[in-house]
Amino acid sequence: MANWDLFREMDHLRREIDHAFKGFGGNRLFEPAFLPGLGARAFPRINLTQDADNYYVEALVPGIEAKDLEMTLQKGTLTLSGERKDSPASEQAKVWHRRERGVGSFLRTVELPGEIDGEKVAAEYRDGILRVTLPKKEEAKPKKIAVSIH
Repeated sequence: MANWDLFREMDHLRREIDHAFKGFGGNRLFEPAFLPGLGARAFPRINLTQDADNYYVEALVPGIEAKDLEMTLQKGTLTLSGERKDSPASEQAKVWHRRERGVGSFLRTVELPGEIDGEKVAAEYRDGILRVTLPKKEEAKPKKIAVSIH
């Protein structure tokens, strides 16, 4: 509990409440249209896992080129941003019958559960999945404590 921060927890709660009520009321006109509809969630969708030495973030970013992705790590948060561009075929379309794949810029910030060694972060992008390995700082890794018998 040494890393517990009241203000960080309150900010996290505010974000969860904002997300729960997203789409209700009159503010829908001002929301980004990257993923249309009431069922839209934060993009890109991610998985955040860990083992003893690392945290792992996998982000689904299909249809985006690696050169259009950007990542920053600052004070326990990983920010993914980028842009999905329109295809040349869709630019020439005269009449849209359905358009569910959004285009445009996106930004997703992920709060990490522990301290990261920023010098050793690695990322790879293949088949529309961005995989980020975030090594834990030595202080954040679990330590075994020997128990002596007297």
